[in-house]
Amino acid sequence: MSDSTPRDRAVPNLPSRDLDTSEAFYAGFGFERAFRDDGWMILRRGGLQLEFFPFAELDPAASAHRCTVRVADVDELAEAIAAAGVPVRDTGFPRLHEVRLQDWGLRAGHLVDPDGNLLTLIAEPALPEQRTTSTAM
Repeated sequence: MSDSTPRDRAVPNLPSRDLDTSEAFYAGFGFERAFRDDGWMILRRGGLQLEFFPFAELDPAASAHRCTVRVADVDELAEAIAAAGVPVRDTGFPRLHEVRLQDWGLRAGHLVDPDGNLLTLIAEPALPEQRTTSTAM
């Protein structure tokens, strides 16, 4: 592919008990509607995209739906989520788990939305060509 715009990608599809509620929740920290009809909704925040389908019978406490969100500035995203009123706590829906250095080596936190969807928020490390290195001359 000669152009630099990536065309291959994977996008999470998450269940929603109520699309209006999901849209309002994610709008609180910057996601905007890109598409919506009765059976599908696409929300975007910068380069992030989440897609939702209706699942009225979903039990948030039994949900195993999850996705990973990799961003350059995980602290900015976590701060926006907290500023939207999502509480930092270990139980309940919704909730935010603070960003911290994980045992596996990257800084990450977690967002659990009102439907029990778990979004792991990970600081995307810079690619080698993006890292600044100093060289002695």
